[in-house]
Amino acid sequence: MFTGIIQDIGKVESAVKKGGNLVLSIHSDDLSPKLQIGSSMAINGACQTVTETHKNSFVVEAISETLEKTNLGDLKTGSNVNLELPLTPQSLLDGHLVQGHVDCTGKISKVTPLSGSTVFAIEYPDEFDRYLIIKGSIAVDGISLTVTYFSTGTFEIAIIPHTLKNTILADKKVGDIVNLEFDMMAKYIEKQNSPGKKELTIDFLKEHGFS
Repeated sequence: MFTGIIQDIGKVESAVKKGGNLVLSIHSDDLSPKLQIGSSMAINGACQTVTETHKNSFVVEAISETLEKTNLGDLKTGSNVNLELPLTPQSLLDGHLVQGHVDCTGKISKVTPLSGSTVFAIEYPDEFDRYLIIKGSIAVDGISLTVTYFSTGTFEIAIIPHTLKNTILADKKVGDIVNLEFDMMAKYIEKQNSPGKKELTIDFLKEHGFS
């Protein structure tokens, strides 16, 4: 489980095809020393398992399903990536609950610099419209962000200078592909309100880790 608060910008040292998989070696001075084999790491919002650790880098192997559903397959040597370690019991939940399970990718359709912020418009499959509300949360390349506007198949997010500086959003331009994970609570509510399902209750939420 993650919060969507990016902890470091890593750099891809190598991206090597291995059958249908992609082996990524990623440089991170800050986070690599905290990892061990088997650790989880969110890379552009996609939860991956660490297979090798080194002093200043680590290795993951993205499987074909991940490559089909995320933008990890577009990474190459020199690419920057958003990195986040999982939540610990002592962590502050500064963003929102993010699983690291990317739902789909979106395409940046417009970037508008404003005084004090930059607005990104992102197109996405409209089958996910039901998970968005104004001022609701969404993870974009693993970053916990607030939806400022949406209509069928598109939404907007307003990025403050701090977020732009400390994530790879500063590198993004019109046409770039980003990973999207929609709010987990919206999915639970949808499931519980489906025909034949029991009502969503406080007890149900506690049973599933919400307290």
